[in-house]
Order: sequence, then C-alpha cells, then structure tokens
Amino acid sequence: MLEAANPRQVIIVTARDGGKDNAMSLTWHSPASFSPELYTIFLSKRRRTYEMIRESGVFAVNFLTEDMAREAIYCGTKTGRSVDKFKELGMEKEECERINCCRLRKAAAYLECKVVDELPAGDHVIVVGEILAGKDERKKRLFYAGGGFVEDSFTTTKQAIK
Repeated sequence: MLEAANPRQVIIVTARDGGKDNAMSLTWHSPASFSPELYTIFLSKRRRTYEMIRESGVFAVNFLTEDMAREAIYCGTKTGRSVDKFKELGMEKEECERINCCRLRKAAAYLECKVVDELPAGDHVIVVGEILAGKDERKKRLFYAGGGFVEDSFTTTKQAIK
C-alpha cells in the first residue's frame, strides 16, 4: 500500500563495524529537528546494517544521484552478511570527516550522523542521528517510484532552479 502512495528519495546508509563496511538502500528516512540537527532512518532489526549501527553508534546517509539506480537495487537486495557490496559494485568510498565510517564518493549529498536515540516502530526501529557533518552537491537525486526494486521503478527530481 505505501509503495503506490508517492515517490520517495532513495538513500544508501553506510555503516562500519569491526573494520568492515556495509551499504544498505532505503527510502524510509526524514529530517527530524533543526536544533539540534537530527536525521532519522527506519531499519528492520534483522538487517546487518542495523547491527553495525548499534555496535558503532554512527552512520552516514548518502543521497543518490540520478544515475545510481544500479547501486540502489544491489544494496537493497543483497545482504552485507555474505557480500562485500563495495567490491562487487566497484563503488568508491571515502572516509567520513567526523565519524568512523565511510561514505559514497559519488553521492549527491551526505550526512554524517551519531546515534542519539532509538524508538520502536512496529517491525522497524527509528534510529535518530545527530548530524555532525554534511555536504550537498545540488545534483539531481534518485527517487523510488514503486513497482518493485527493479531498474524501471525509479524517477528523479527536476533540475535545481538557480
């Protein structure tokens, strides 16, 4: 029912635990506060990324460019328990400035977050992160339009007004 409601911006959340990096696509996320600056992501407790964030206490939100549908599909359908998504996709990563985590070099924008709270939400958990650093390249972003996580289920935003 939610899929058909409206397009949702696709992000890839990156996390690190024990020296291993992981990337997971999701569309359930939102800013939550201006002061302090907070950002929320909604994760299933069964996901490897959730376990990594719980252990490390940090995560990066990577906003995808319009040409990153392949990465979104792969990171949303493969598990980090058995696959190195960065290696398999050839995704370039770089170190975050303020947290012990990587971010995607090709991202349109990113946020570096420190976990400050978790709230139960049915079969998911709302992870609240304080934004410690971020950057926005003002590029077109990728949106999920519904219909399954396949190539033709994405759309994008219009060009930014200058």
